[in-house]
Order: sequence, then structure tokens, then C-alpha cells
Amino acid sequence: MKKLYLIMAILGAIIPYLFFFQFFQVEGINLPVFVSSLFVNGAAGGFSADLLFTSFVFWIFMYNQASKGNSLKPPIFILLNLSIGLSCALPAYLYAREK
Repeated sequence: MKKLYLIMAILGAIIPYLFFFQFFQVEGINLPVFVSSLFVNGAAGGFSADLLFTSFVFWIFMYNQASKGNSLKPPIFILLNLSIGLSCALPAYLYAREK
């Protein structure tokens, strides 16, 4: 499973950025427009809200695991989550947890 998690983390980093690069080519690096585009309609808003909520639950889970003696450092994976996305952070976390 460890190799699969690594492959998924890499793909989870590449795939979202294909879409982000398209957006930034058209709009430039304009974070207010980027954030407002996340909620441009009900479908996009639903996906965005789902992803934000799931990311928050993932953070809680990681901190809970760390409090039980898991040696992984949640801030590293939160940084991945915020800079790339949950599609990279979650499989990277699972990869790091594998023995």
C-alpha cells in the first residue's frame, strides 16, 4: 500500500495544479478572484464546501492521532493541504504512516 499512497500523493499534487495553472493563465495570480470562483455557483460551492469541511476533519484527525503518540507532525500535512490540496496531503499522510 505504501507505494500506492506515494503514487496517489504525486498524482494528487499534479492533477489539481493542471486546473490551477489554467485558471492562473486566464486570471493571473489574483487570489480574491480565485476564492470567489470557488463559490461561483451551487455546484462549485458544494464541491468547495465539501473539500474545506473534509480538510478540517482531516486536520482534527491528524492532531488526535498525534495526541495518541503518533510521531507524524500535522503542520507538515496541513501545509501540503493548504498549498496543494487534500488530494496530495491525505495520501502523503497515509504514506508517511505506513511502516
